[in-house]
Amino acid sequence: MALDFTLVQLRYFQEVARRESMTEASKRLNVTQSAISTAMAQLERTLGIDLFIRQKNRSVVLSPAGRRFLSEVGPFLESSDALGETAHGLASSLSGELTVGVFSPIAPTRLPLIHAEFEKRYPGVRVNYLEADLFDLQRAVIAGECDIALTYTLGLTDRFDSFLIDVVEPHVLVSLDHRLGGGGAKPQPIHLRELAEENYIQLDLPFSWQYYDELFRIAGIVPKVRHRFSGYETVRSFVAMGHGYSLLSQSVSSGTYIGSMTVDVPLLDEFPTIDLSMVWPKELRLSRRARAFSELAREILRSVD
Repeated sequence: MALDFTLVQLRYFQEVARRESMTEASKRLNVTQSAISTAMAQLERTLGIDLFIRQKNRSVVLSPAGRRFLSEVGPFLESSDALGETAHGLASSLSGELTVGVFSPIAPTRLPLIHAEFEKRYPGVRVNYLEADLFDLQRAVIAGECDIALTYTLGLTDRFDSFLIDVVEPHVLVSLDHRLGGGGAKPQPIHLRELAEENYIQLDLPFSWQYYDELFRIAGIVPKVRHRFSGYETVRSFVAMGHGYSLLSQSVSSGTYIGSMTVDVPLLDEFPTIDLSMVWPKELRLSRRARAFSELAREILRSVD
């Protein structure tokens, strides 16, 4: 006997599960909370199981049966989307909307390249972006504010699946006039301890500063932190003016907003690298749009490197 539930009920269920709140799900879906509550009650009656455990603070968490059901709902809804495209003669192309989160230091230098090529290949997909730090990106992905996020995997929990885009190595950033700047020639690799007595300009972003602190611990030195900034370009500008050196992972052009130049100096230390990846909630399957964006991002960024 076929179960009498609707795609709308399944989409409501998926949103409530993501947000653990019928109130928040109703805001996201732009429907009334009573409509969400009624749909969930009907779905539970149809299935004959309790999908949620209701909390006293009005939040909800998935029951064990609800978690198993959610793992099947994502692929089912994705298949229904594909079926709709086929019915409209769109099987050979992608269409619809995709929201991509992106780590803020990556956005200015990497994202425009990806977006330009993605628009060219998939003109039927409208892509929106959410720029944030690592912590806020993880929260946004879990909350369903973006479908996927292009981010470093620092601090990533087991609530996420990931698609590796590139592997990034840390380097030292100094001014062009610094003794290690190479004087216009290619700088020679160094050990981090060679900068132990100089001022350090710290990139003060969640998970990022913990990673760089770990590199100093491995090197056996304590940095002389002179300034802390959450702005990537602020760090680069202070370094360019000779106020200290920094540890960074992303290599960009040597120019800064103030016109002064920086130099990337390779490291001889055997430091852990960082994975640059696309991430999404573990219980969900990547949509065809999200997978296409992920594969293109890897193609573009590896060709740039």
